[in-house]
Amino acid sequence: MKPKVVVETNVVVAGLMTSESASPVARMLDGMLSAAFVFAVSQALLTEYREVLVRPSLRWRHGLSVAEVESLLAEIALHAIILQPEPGPRAPDPGDQLLWDLLGSRGDLVLVTGDQALLDDAGMRGRVILPRDFIDR
Repeated sequence: MKPKVVVETNVVVAGLMTSESASPVARMLDGMLSAAFVFAVSQALLTEYREVLVRPSLRWRHGLSVAEVESLLAEIALHAIILQPEPGPRAPDPGDQLLWDLLGSRGDLVLVTGDQALLDDAGMRGRVILPRDFIDR
């Protein structure tokens, strides 16, 4: 059985921008949109998804309008468990604290990311995995 996950912003962005529909990041995004697995977000994480996806440089690459990004995010939120995060352990990067707080709110959550600094954090070993490791479970 697949673990319940938090999907980091870089995975959502990569899933939207890849041309390889069978890639792990594309499969992660497709799974979020189809409720193929259990995942959690917070309002702060949804806000971060939006802030990144509507950047002009990324919109040029993924080709979605702001309205289309908002529709995509509404679909993601529809299938997600929306959590009020609890203060978690200190994240390796202060910009990622919202992820550590989400992980701190439930012991059964695993973070899916491609960020090497997060993958290498000794305090979260076993709770941070690559998209391909999640897909292959």
